[in-house]
Amino acid sequence: MVFQITFLGTGGGRHTTIYQTRSTGGFLVRREGHCTHFDPGPGALRNMHLIHHDPAATDSVVISHCHPDHYSDAPSVIEGMTRGGWTRRGHIYGSTSVITGDGRLGPAISGYHLGLAEGYKAFVPGDVIDMDGMQVDIMRAVHNDPANVGFRMHTDHGMVSYLSDTEYHEDIGEQYIGSRVLILPVTTPLGNIIKGHMSTDGAIEICRQVKPELCIFIHLGIVMLENDPVEQAAMCERETGVRTVLGEDLMTLDVGEELTISRAETYPEDEFWVPEWCPPKDFVDRHPK
Repeated sequence: MVFQITFLGTGGGRHTTIYQTRSTGGFLVRREGHCTHFDPGPGALRNMHLIHHDPAATDSVVISHCHPDHYSDAPSVIEGMTRGGWTRRGHIYGSTSVITGDGRLGPAISGYHLGLAEGYKAFVPGDVIDMDGMQVDIMRAVHNDPANVGFRMHTDHGMVSYLSDTEYHEDIGEQYIGSRVLILPVTTPLGNIIKGHMSTDGAIEICRQVKPELCIFIHLGIVMLENDPVEQAAMCERETGVRTVLGEDLMTLDVGEELTISRAETYPEDEFWVPEWCPPKDFVDRHPK
């Protein structure tokens, strides 16, 4: 069974998020009849509409940390997962800052929305979670939300790792050795190093260390977008020999015997579309008890 990732957004950071220079909607992981939504920030709902992906197909929502470019669409995604809150189903996973609050951050998800799901869990580095039949290892990150984490997803065709926002240090990279695919939030271009985030410098170092088959740049900040991000990815590939791709909104990656990149089919933005399960026209919209 092919393990498929659809990137609902490849932007990140305050200014890309504020102006939606790129969407910041996170990504969908679909495999074996299950769908997991990682980091549904601003743009997630719009881009799911563009590809006619029903939020009710979501089985789990996963939020790496408590910054709005990673969680702000999550309440509506959770309501979609639970069919407007009428069906208690699905799971919510998040950092301690997301689920319970940590210092000045969070919680990002209300008690009401946590209660709509079948279950929820706050994770910490070292946890190993069964997400709808997929083993996911929770890894350490270095970010200005100290509770932030990264992820190793175990698939039938190798390990796919998503680092979330982090600085590069050798011990951070060591966690991901053995990964076939690295999904890297590369916020800034070469030489523009900021605390808690990765630049092209860090991407080059971690690719040299981990030696994945494929590296994908996402979470592109506004300065990255202004400094030829295609060339930034190409630079990483030249320096490391690792195939490096600049992520694009609505790009799809199929992880099978081969790694195949394509673009998701889209529909007109103004097309009226609701899924078959959606309530009929005479339904009275009200909050479930």
